[in-house]
Amino acid sequence: MTRSRATAIGFVAVLLWALLALFTVGTAPTPPLLLNAISFTIGGGIGMIWVARTGGFARLRAISWKIYAFGTLGLFGYHALYFSALRLAPAAEAGLIAYLWPLLIVLFSGLLPGERLRRGHLVGALCGFAGAALIIAGGSGAGFDITSLPGYLLALAGALTWAGYSVISRHLGAAPTATVAVFCVATAILSAGLHLVLEETIWPATPLAWASALALGLGPVGLAFYVWDIGVKRGDIQLLGTASYAAPLLSTLILVGVGVAEPTWLLAAATVLITGGAILAARASLRG
Repeated sequence: MTRSRATAIGFVAVLLWALLALFTVGTAPTPPLLLNAISFTIGGGIGMIWVARTGGFARLRAISWKIYAFGTLGLFGYHALYFSALRLAPAAEAGLIAYLWPLLIVLFSGLLPGERLRRGHLVGALCGFAGAALIIAGGSGAGFDITSLPGYLLALAGALTWAGYSVISRHLGAAPTATVAVFCVATAILSAGLHLVLEETIWPATPLAWASALALGLGPVGLAFYVWDIGVKRGDIQLLGTASYAAPLLSTLILVGVGVAEPTWLLAAATVLITGGAILAARASLRG
């Protein structure tokens, strides 16, 4: 597989993640850990079928348990934080903060051996975090909303988690993409166990809610992980990071388009700052 093809495959994940917020909202009020369990059961089950059909189980037995632990914590951690954030704060605003991860990928990769942070990285970071601060300070346009702050902080923690997972995955290039299926199944089991201890069981209550949960497991919390793994391990991670900046813009436009979010000036300004800051950071990397 060529590097350009792997990068293109990785970009499919970005398109799928643009639907993550919409489908998450559609599953309300199912609690985050239960939603994690449902989604990852679907995504992991499909992955295991693929592994079985391609004869990949023999390779999986040779993988270190440390890689399985790392992948499971990455997937579990990000989505538990993301789903919780969208339950505690407005979807569009929390989603934009969570989508700081493309910018953070560029910043983190600039700290890797052989790389360095440039002025464009720092200016882009300031723009991105200014957008996040604008959301937190402005809430949904009615001034600071203290009740949404926990959701915004969880979204920021999720962005840090996914950026770290993606950059570190670059160093795990020897691990086959089939390991993602194990990550998903393990995440489903971990989520289900914690759900039984920590949450009240509220299943999706309508056909639309079940359809949203199924769509999550098939796309943003399913296929997306497999194609993203191919992209970050075999493709151009800087170019893929650049392309990822379409995710917050597309996600916000979708939420506004279906009426989940109001098209406020504050939301528009935050979108421009976060997306624009990420592009500035990416250009600095590509020029280097």
